[in-house]
Amino acid sequence: MSEIDTSNLDFIRTIVAQDLAAGKNDGRLVTRFPPEPNGYLHIGHAKSICLNFGLAQEYPQGVCHMRFDDTNPEKESVEYTEAIQADVKWLGFDWGENLFYASDYFDVLYDYAVQLVAMGKAYVCSLTAEEMRAYRGTLKEPGKNSPHRQRSVTENLALLEGMKNGEFSDGAHVLRAKIDMASPNINMRDPIIYRIRKVSHHRTGDKWCIYPMYDFTHSLSDAMEKITHSLCTLEFADHRPLYDWFLDTLQTPCHPQQIEFARLNLNFTVMSKRKLMQMVDEKLVNGWDDPRMLTISGLRRRGYTPASIRRFCAEIGVAKRESRIDMGILENAVRDDLNDIAPRRLAVLHPLKVVITNYPEEKEEELTVANHPKNPEMGTRLIPFSREIYIDHDDFLEEPPKKFFRLAPGREVRLRAAYFITCNEVVKDAEGAIIELRCSYDPASRGGSSPDGRKVKATLHWVSARHAVAAEIRLYDRLFNQANPEADPDIDFKEHLNPDSLQILADCRVEPSLLEATSSDYFQFERVGFFHLDSKESRPARPVFNRTVTLRDTWAKVAAQ
Repeated sequence: MSEIDTSNLDFIRTIVAQDLAAGKNDGRLVTRFPPEPNGYLHIGHAKSICLNFGLAQEYPQGVCHMRFDDTNPEKESVEYTEAIQADVKWLGFDWGENLFYASDYFDVLYDYAVQLVAMGKAYVCSLTAEEMRAYRGTLKEPGKNSPHRQRSVTENLALLEGMKNGEFSDGAHVLRAKIDMASPNINMRDPIIYRIRKVSHHRTGDKWCIYPMYDFTHSLSDAMEKITHSLCTLEFADHRPLYDWFLDTLQTPCHPQQIEFARLNLNFTVMSKRKLMQMVDEKLVNGWDDPRMLTISGLRRRGYTPASIRRFCAEIGVAKRESRIDMGILENAVRDDLNDIAPRRLAVLHPLKVVITNYPEEKEEELTVANHPKNPEMGTRLIPFSREIYIDHDDFLEEPPKKFFRLAPGREVRLRAAYFITCNEVVKDAEGAIIELRCSYDPASRGGSSPDGRKVKATLHWVSARHAVAAEIRLYDRLFNQANPEADPDIDFKEHLNPDSLQILADCRVEPSLLEATSSDYFQFERVGFFHLDSKESRPARPVFNRTVTLRDTWAKVAAQ
């Protein structure tokens, strides 16, 4: 075997490269992504998707299967199956003809179970769930054999047939592998293979009332699909002996190699599908695709790009040890991607009217603005300008402190791609709140430059009041205000929900070109952040935009104070 350079490869890619170089598995490379259709995928699944599909893409002979582990019909649905497929395709991956379901193998899996019973390697156990827990032992004490462990093969086969035919109630019996109740690995203490569940399955209907367990199903499904490298997260390391036991005992023609890697642990979120579902069910968020949720559908709706998530997964890499990843790495990934691809637009989140008193009342003009300051290939657009405009309230102070260079009484600033204006008068209501500014402009400064070379220290974004589009803008922030909301087991993780994770601004103004925005568009609102059209709640005349990420990492700035 010739030497191969693995210096720039993670440990999994090193194993794969060495296996291929040695001609192992007849030179094949087959991975799989095996989600359970009992919820929506989240950013942790994205890591596995990118690893399994990405690894297969790196070799001409590489193939990645999509296989649904649909063995628990009580919690599964077609909705989840379809959502998972949509998420994987959105991320940029395709399984082609290699779409499988564990339920495709129910007949074969049952035959394997019968084979184990006939070999004396499995038995029907009638202990209650509570009794089984007591017999199982602990991490420090071995388990005890079930009193049903010595049932004859004939009796076990008859009972298993009765289980399959629906002759017993749920929980009356289970089928267990006969391995070693004294094993230091609890997973090897006669694990359950089948349990009775008289529940209709979304694909097989009422054909089955017994369903196989995960370890049994997963190992044999891998073997039937001739998977070469079965990549799992670290919590399955203790299950690997059982994975191998099933394959060795049944002498399957293919024996995949299970390899474990560290799962994604990300700050300011939870990565448990059960806890995500809990927040959905308790309406603490607005569904699985709430843009605050780090589900793939939530990230998509918020405005994350497939490329940014793939970039994030590549940056954090694949490791053997658990670690926590800072949320800022994910936010920087989308920030960097959108900075390159997102055209610029003008939007005012907190409108303050400005009347340019020396600008003709009926006059309108169109100003040419570049869509991207560093990419001339994105072209230009025309934006309307008129006597009355809106600027952001935050860009004016009546009594400015030092280092505040934006608009103030008597001060001159530049309007982006428009003119220099000077504030001459502040108009207030009866309560003293500022409702309008009256300014003058320099006609010679069209385009935002001065013919006499004078300089100003601030450039403001704006929109024409006559032409602006009313829009709702939603400012999303991190869903939790604690880096690790699950750190203290005595405190419910939901107590760390961030009350400021969503701020809805209902009276914003945006430039008219944004009426043409679609859900495939990404924008930078100049000086504000990156935004994405919420196609689920937008209306033709009143768009809704979600903030994907701020222009800078504001959380890092807060942490440094």
